[in-house]
Amino acid sequence: MEYTIQKLGRLAGVSTRTLRYYDEIGLLKPARTNSSGYRIYGQNEVDLLQQILFYRELDVPLEHIREIMHNPEFNGEDALREHRGKLLDRRRQLDALIASIDQTLDAREGRTTMTDQDKFAGFKQKLLEENEQKYGAEIREKYGEEAVEQSNARFGSLSEAQYNDMQQTEKELFAALKVAMKSGDPAGEAAQRAADLHKHWLSFTWPQYSKEAHSGLARMYVEDERFKAYYDSHFEGAALMLRDAILHYTAK
Repeated sequence: MEYTIQKLGRLAGVSTRTLRYYDEIGLLKPARTNSSGYRIYGQNEVDLLQQILFYRELDVPLEHIREIMHNPEFNGEDALREHRGKLLDRRRQLDALIASIDQTLDAREGRTTMTDQDKFAGFKQKLLEENEQKYGAEIREKYGEEAVEQSNARFGSLSEAQYNDMQQTEKELFAALKVAMKSGDPAGEAAQRAADLHKHWLSFTWPQYSKEAHSGLARMYVEDERFKAYYDSHFEGAALMLRDAILHYTAK
């Protein structure tokens, strides 16, 4: 079956403006243009649009979607299985948050009691699952299953005060890094304070500390684009400065 751009938009629940934009950026081209100049979409384009919308639901950037789907090795069935797994992960995250809300309501209405730690369990579980999706395979390969599971368990057991302390430590780390960027010296006082704060930040989840593991993680912050993007999203060059500061710190 074939669809005009308006009919496809109504079918998929997207605007014609969106479909025109997808065409402009080379993400979803129509099968053909008829004699009147209208875009015409076929079954293949319908299937591709479904895949695009699945990726968008998972917050994948359009540029990345285009790279994935234009890869000669792209397999629609494998992609659907991947979508399903990620959506199940998201459902588990939402279920944990809903359970936390229900438990909080029960506690406030006097039907049960709730510890301060219980109040943040759903949020911490969501963070753990998001990190697992993004970095799980690489971290497990580098540090092993047991180390990762121990780290996750420690994070899950953090009290409210410890969790807040962990968040504050990261804020101070970036503040120190920003000062270090002005001098450009990874061995300077500000950079070394950032490295020390990073060590303290790791102590909230790492069962034990080692200089080798610390320096290995620092290298990953630059070598892995996802880690690099996280640190550089605060300010350009943060990942490189942190890596060099930690390498100097662990070499002392």
